[in-house]
Amino acid sequence: MRHSAAMVIVSAVLFCTPAFSEDLKAYKLTVDGVSVDIDPGEDATLALPNGKQARVKLEPNAFATFSGGNFSFVHPSGVTVTKTNLSKGLDQHLMASAVGSMVIVQEYSDMNPVMLNQLMLQEITKESVRAGGKLTQKAGSRKLADGKVLNGLSATVKTRIDRVAYEVMSYGTTDQGVIVITSLDDDNAEADQPMIDRFWQSLKLRMDE
Repeated sequence: MRHSAAMVIVSAVLFCTPAFSEDLKAYKLTVDGVSVDIDPGEDATLALPNGKQARVKLEPNAFATFSGGNFSFVHPSGVTVTKTNLSKGLDQHLMASAVGSMVIVQEYSDMNPVMLNQLMLQEITKESVRAGGKLTQKAGSRKLADGKVLNGLSATVKTRIDRVAYEVMSYGTTDQGVIVITSLDDDNAEADQPMIDRFWQSLKLRMDE
């Protein structure tokens, strides 16, 4: 019987293709020199050097700590904090929820930024204001757990369809400091207010006046 060219090719592929390996796991857990690949929430068994079997499980914590050069704060472990170098002496750290609520920490390593609050507020609200939003603002402050006080502005931008609350707070010494910006839409306050509250409750600044 003659085989068609297509059948020959298919047969060659079936015999020559290596068997697929098991799916790779996200983490490798090592206990006393013995390792096992494991995914979050998964159980696994380890055969320890002493012959005993150990059951292990990898579970993510609900919260994690992010540290910058001179600050740290606690955030939901499922929300990533990204760092961008904006210019020499200026790094920006952004935490944003899935629906767009934000916390921004701008870290200045060669200047005191406390005079930039008004400029920063104008920058982050200008598009909404140009589109017809009404900006209202007032002086505000945030006292941290260690007693340090950030001063700045609390503001809202209200449009026909929504209302967004902003805070721009800063703290600085002779040649360094931070500007903290938060943004929260009224529609997302129930879901994301706890994220912003925990940020303020846990924020620590490692700089002295």
